[in-house]
Amino acid sequence: MDWPHDPDGDEGSEGRRKYGQAVLAKKVDEDEDFPIEQSEFVGEFGDHPVRIDYETVVSVADIFEHVDQTEFEDFPDFHKAVGRALRAADYWPYRLEHA
Repeated sequence: MDWPHDPDGDEGSEGRRKYGQAVLAKKVDEDEDFPIEQSEFVGEFGDHPVRIDYETVVSVADIFEHVDQTEFEDFPDFHKAVGRALRAADYWPYRLEHA
């Protein structure tokens, strides 16, 4: 896919140092952007790449297809909704195994 910027560059995953939720978190300002509408966020960043793991890159819009909220009151609200969406879409590469 042609991305508006390199998913591993400074605007993306910082040379593969940032993945998933960390990439999305850098797109919002906790003090100035909230409350925020999902449609506005996806409208601005939907075509941006998000590296999920060392071999998988998806768009912000792909992730937000799984977000069930239309508005986020604050950063923790945004963070929790995105986390649920990443797990629902199987974009969460970490698994908690119980013994």
